[in-house]
Amino acid sequence: MTSTILFETPGQERYFEDYVEGLILTFGSITVDEAEIINFAKQYDPQAIHIDPDKAKDGIHGGVIASGWQTAGLTMNELTKYYLSDVSSLGSPGMTELRWPVPVRPGDTLSVRVTINEARRSQSKPDRGIVKSFIEVLNQEGVVVMDFSPTNFFACRT
Repeated sequence: MTSTILFETPGQERYFEDYVEGLILTFGSITVDEAEIINFAKQYDPQAIHIDPDKAKDGIHGGVIASGWQTAGLTMNELTKYYLSDVSSLGSPGMTELRWPVPVRPGDTLSVRVTINEARRSQSKPDRGIVKSFIEVLNQEGVVVMDFSPTNFFACRT
């Protein structure tokens, strides 16, 4: 398990200038249980590998696995708590390369690692900055179970 590394600036005081290129942050501890996996999937992704333990046991994963969309939702919750800022976050135009290389299984505990790859002030709207990052979600063994590359807009401090 990785150590928790957070911003030095609290969320209510965090602006674009605090999102520094090269910064690596780690946070979160989300344990996923089988009932949560099944309940989520019944509503949003009702494939047998997510909702039927008997069928899933005979499948390629050897048991129920979490929907990738559930993993994404759990990750977004952690990003909202530890990465984004209520005072400066201006949304996102999207992301690229969403991948789920390893399944999330019941009992897995997930953490998030964010690497800020680019942080630059917008040329067309100089009151905000553009932050491009690489986000990895790791299980308790440090294995990446999901990764993606989002772009975010943040208001500047001045």
